[in-house]
Amino acid sequence: MCLTNAGKCCNFASQFFYMKLSEFKYYLPQELIALHPEHERDEARMMVLNRKTKTIEHKLFKDIVNYFDEGDLFVMNNTRVFPALLFGEKEQTRAKIRVFLLRELDEESRLWDVLVDPARKIRIGNKLSFCEDDSLVAEVIDNTTSRGRTLRFLFDGDHDAFKKKLMDLGTTPLPDDIQRLRNIEEEDAQNYQTLYATEEGAVVAPAAGFHFSRELLKRMELLGLERTYITLHAGLSNFNDIDVEDLSKHKPDSERMIILPEVAQTINDTKDAGHKIVAVGTTTMKALESSVYSNGHVKTTHMNGKEDIWTSKFIYPPYRFMVADAMVTNLHASQSSMLMMVAAFGGYDFVMNAYRLAVEEKYHFLTYGDAMLII
Repeated sequence: MCLTNAGKCCNFASQFFYMKLSEFKYYLPQELIALHPEHERDEARMMVLNRKTKTIEHKLFKDIVNYFDEGDLFVMNNTRVFPALLFGEKEQTRAKIRVFLLRELDEESRLWDVLVDPARKIRIGNKLSFCEDDSLVAEVIDNTTSRGRTLRFLFDGDHDAFKKKLMDLGTTPLPDDIQRLRNIEEEDAQNYQTLYATEEGAVVAPAAGFHFSRELLKRMELLGLERTYITLHAGLSNFNDIDVEDLSKHKPDSERMIILPEVAQTINDTKDAGHKIVAVGTTTMKALESSVYSNGHVKTTHMNGKEDIWTSKFIYPPYRFMVADAMVTNLHASQSSMLMMVAAFGGYDFVMNAYRLAVEEKYHFLTYGDAMLII
């Protein structure tokens, strides 16, 4: 397969081709799925892929500082995961149900977009109760997808009290890949966040950032490695199965993102000065590529009286990246949209071969797993 490092066809005069879902399938033994993070965040293993030399090194994550120079800029996603999992009962039958909060649709009427399980039992008009005293109840008012519902929450109190009730009752929304193998634990509330998470709104954590410890961040500062923050509130579409073989027909959900004017300026000044831009995670990369000029400069989302935009960008080979020079990521699931983005950045053959090597070398995969650096 003829791909450049940016995922573009080598023969620029030839027609572009588009890849298929089945080309991103690989075998992942269950025992390589990380169920917990490393005790020390920066002690995770790190596979380093050099796109120019086509070489692979095996390091620890704390060694990342050795690959960058003073003035290089790490762009990180500061979204914060909220406790989006609610467990309750149908009012009439007392059947157990699980509700995954996705986003608030209307603050005044307390409308939320959610996923429900088991979906076949949750119909329009049903009422769901989330505590024994029925102080928090929701009514199903619409079906949005096979599992998707719109709920109107009924609660006696103002919006701040309502949100506090949701957060108190909610649980850390660990990905199903982990929940299938173990229960959610108290420590997940802290482990399933980056240390720099400040902007609440995500239901999926930007897991590449898990590897940055306080000690490593301080060391980066001392070495003159800069960092700045964008916000992209990651949604469940990152983990939803892609159900089309032709990837050009896949339609992901939209996600809210914010790039402050001063952040865009910092990124652009860094590029103009000849320093490297390092995208930490697929969500950061998606945000940067969703708000970029043709010259590679990043646009702020603060325009036309708004502070944010919504992106449904889906990046897969072939794709020409405009902003980042390097990428920090985790080892992603077979046939996932995150793997496709990584393959577009690193080169399809190079990345898929690296994944096979990672299995052989018994790297830990998925959310709490080891890291990959592509330079």
